[in-house]
Amino acid sequence: MSRLRISAISYVNTAPLMWEFEQGPGYTKLRPAFEIDYTIPSRCAQMLAAASADIGIIPVAAYASIPGLRILPDVAIASKGAVRSILLVSKGPLDRIRTIALDSSSRSSAALIQILFRKYWEQEAQFAPAEPDLASMLARYDAALLIGDPALRVDPSLYHTWDLASEWRNFTSKPFVFAFWAVRAGAASEEELARLAEIFCRSRDEGLKHIPELSGDWANRLALPPELIEGYLRENIHYHLDNENLEGMELFFRLSAELGLLPAAPELRFARELEIRNSGLGNGF
Repeated sequence: MSRLRISAISYVNTAPLMWEFEQGPGYTKLRPAFEIDYTIPSRCAQMLAAASADIGIIPVAAYASIPGLRILPDVAIASKGAVRSILLVSKGPLDRIRTIALDSSSRSSAALIQILFRKYWEQEAQFAPAEPDLASMLARYDAALLIGDPALRVDPSLYHTWDLASEWRNFTSKPFVFAFWAVRAGAASEEELARLAEIFCRSRDEGLKHIPELSGDWANRLALPPELIEGYLRENIHYHLDNENLEGMELFFRLSAELGLLPAAPELRFARELEIRNSGLGNGF
């Protein structure tokens, strides 16, 4: 088959998922079979919808609007508690926030903050999309929603901050799933989907063994201490789509639909895994 096109997120939290595609022992087998494009979460979803990518790590909100997607099982970017990289940032307390600039990189985080304001904090606010520049956001609005690497750079001693994954957990007692791998309709056969599930799970597993190396690399890129990056990848991000995470995701879909923030999500459809763990990484591609 022709090379499959992967749309991946260009944030540090995706780095363990991409280990085998970038530098792991399976690199030489995988790279000829895949073409990789790095971008922001919302763009990953747009590329799947436009069929300019075959596989994307998409914000969960995109699943409600792109028909025919198949989810690769057991791999996610989620949080069981505080996530540190999805922040509401303000110069004043929560009860004084009336206008919020939304980082336009992810619809999921934009929907999440509106759920929290309306259902949990029971407070009215107006939301507007904006480029993720904190100074300009706070110059025009009472608060800003930042996601990904820009949020990790925020100095919490200078602002009032709320970690949205932690606030969601306080509200629902559930974890929050931010993204997962999805394959567009018609991009792969059932057997190929099963092999993709194996490949992406193994890449995640290998990447999690190399967090110190990844942390050192990304600390240089982001100008942040390597111990901060390592703690973030080990403690704040959960990379498995387990049953508890699925329950949190389904609740998010239900509340988003109730509030008219997203269309009703279709039934979750997963690729079927094959027992091919000893058959060789990338075999068949």
